Amino acid sequence: MNFLKTIVAAGLVAASTTAAFAADITGAGATFPFPIYSKWADAYKKETGNGLNYQSIGSGGGIKQIQAKTVTFGASDAPLKAEQLEKDGLVQWPMVMGAIVPVVNIEGVKPGEMVFDGETLANIYLGKITKWDDAAIKKLNPNVKLPSEAITVVRRSDGSGTTFNFTNYLSKASADWKSKVGEGTAVEWPVGVGAKGNEGVSGNISQTKNSIGYVEYAYAKQNKLTYTGLVNKAGKSVQPTVEAFQAAASNADWAKAPGYYVILTDQPGDKSWPITAATFILMHKEATDKAASQEALKFFRWAFKNGDKAAEELDYIPMPDSVVQLIEKTWAAEIKS
Repeated sequence: MNFLKTIVAAGLVAASTTAAFAADITGAGATFPFPIYSKWADAYKKETGNGLNYQSIGSGGGIKQIQAKTVTFGASDAPLKAEQLEKDGLVQWPMVMGAIVPVVNIEGVKPGEMVFDGETLANIYLGKITKWDDAAIKKLNPNVKLPSEAITVVRRSDGSGTTFNFTNYLSKASADWKSKVGEGTAVEWPVGVGAKGNEGVSGNISQTKNSIGYVEYAYAKQNKLTYTGLVNKAGKSVQPTVEAFQAAASNADWAKAPGYYVILTDQPGDKSWPITAATFILMHKEATDKAASQEALKFFRWAFKNGDKAAEELDYIPMPDSVVQLIEKTWAAEIKS
């Protein structure tokens, strides 16, 4: 957990210095991009002296805070539809892309050794598969030593964009899941232990033997969790790699999507990772504090220009240059300063 402590500290340092400036940059929301937003905030402060206070509270909380105008920007992994943006007077754009991975804690099983398909994952979260040596799991993992132990299912307890993308994928992979549970930032989970944020799920999995959960890949990697492979839409078994995330993201047609509403789960292609996702920023078209709004846009412009290497180091996918150009045109046209 040292990594998360470090980036939390960086975020707090940034937050404590913000008060010295006329315009505070305050944001709240998704835990999915917290590692990269914190890394960017630290670098931005060193370069410019300006701080960023980002509260990692979950996408649901981020949407509520921007709607209530208590922050300069909200962050969500579940994009709002164009009608909702219009109603709330908001502008939305994708900031960076990443991926969600299943994680397990089974004695003797190493990262990437196990593989799941969408239907088996759905059946575990539906409570239909309850033991690790179930025939469906064994069929996918004939060479893995699986214990005859009960599966502890871990899921998010808060309103979460990670949950939105995970349940969106399960709804595409399993008709049973779609009809009984469906998709959303919060759903009526049939089974499982709730944990708050990607941080909470990561901590719970690392401490609980024979558990399964889902987290953003940066959390799995930095916390040395045992992630699994997945069988994608093309029927190929793939590992969570930047190449696999990029393969899924390459199909996205951002230019034609109103409000940049694009869901990257279950994309076609032999190499595509099935639970790839963008994370979004939400800002008011007419901000109450225009100076703070402009400071936030300066930070986002800086991150697009200078933040790609840091994003890639944490296994996020930077937005393509062509999309960044579209986004900057959107800012100029829609955000009044």
